[in-house]
Amino acid sequence: MRWCRFEEDGRAVHGIVEGDRVVAVEGDPFNGHAPTGRVHRLSGIRLLPPVVPPTFYAVGLNYARHIREAADRKGVPADLPTQPDVGYRANNALIGHGADIAIPEGATRVHYEGEVVAVIGRTARNVSEAEALDHVLGYTIGNDVSERNWQRSDRTFWRAKNADTFKPMGPWIDTEARLDRMETIVRRNGEETIRFRTDDMIFGVATFISTMSRYLTLHPGDVIWMGTDGSSPDLQAGDEVEIEITGIGTLRNRLVGAS
Repeated sequence: MRWCRFEEDGRAVHGIVEGDRVVAVEGDPFNGHAPTGRVHRLSGIRLLPPVVPPTFYAVGLNYARHIREAADRKGVPADLPTQPDVGYRANNALIGHGADIAIPEGATRVHYEGEVVAVIGRTARNVSEAEALDHVLGYTIGNDVSERNWQRSDRTFWRAKNADTFKPMGPWIDTEARLDRMETIVRRNGEETIRFRTDDMIFGVATFISTMSRYLTLHPGDVIWMGTDGSSPDLQAGDEVEIEITGIGTLRNRLVGAS
């Protein structure tokens, strides 16, 4: 099943994607839902982020090539993590599929990061790795946009990672996608820039959920962005970034200049 969230008559509603149409529902995938009988063409609606998470978690460094390439650019040895490590992001940065990424005034080095996003479907507290994936509703796609110069200068990454529009997410949540069958392909202006096995992580989704749940409770609707592989070119206003993850779909957003 594919769950989306979209704008209908000025309000956000959830829907189930069925081919090229969306069936609107009352309720949501976390607390129950009922059919409304309202059906829309998928091409005729404005998709929103498929969930507004109670807590927005983001894994930092979780793919070996990404870490090694960054270390090579700096001329230092690669320092691979020895345990799962997670941080937080801000909901104000979320936008949906097709929405524009606004480059803030003063930003000079903007990059993408294509990430698979795990969406929690059931409360998780002190769960084992064997149980962890039972608490996942499904997966969606995230584009972790960053301003690299600000990332170096701002101790908490408050601008570099959390500026408005810097976290496109969507287009929907796929409840049947399989991590072991996923491949992530990123394109800039239609040209492929990187491709990698989505599940080629240092620490997988189950490990993160189990580790996190020892210390904090994961709630339905929480999201965990799982990191990226490779590196990004410098992006400019007018560029369009597509992140395709097989089994889920494609997240597409265009960059625009500061208004």
